[in-house]
Amino acid sequence: MGSIFKAPSPPPLPPVQPLPEPPAAEVSDENREAIAKEQAAVERRRKGRKSTILTSNLTPEAEEEIKKKTLLGG
Repeated sequence: MGSIFKAPSPPPLPPVQPLPEPPAAEVSDENREAIAKEQAAVERRRKGRKSTILTSNLTPEAEEEIKKKTLLGG
């Protein structure tokens, strides 16, 4: 319906500023050891959590209950 007038064009975008240089990441030996210990602790906790989750190797009694037919499942 509004084909009589042309839509106004937006103003041009300003130029993009270059990013500043990131600071050099120098890690001392003491900090490097602390980071390694922290990462090792995280891995230990992660493995400990995974070992508590039972997802397979069901007991024979549990396997029998799964094999039983129900009225709903067939």
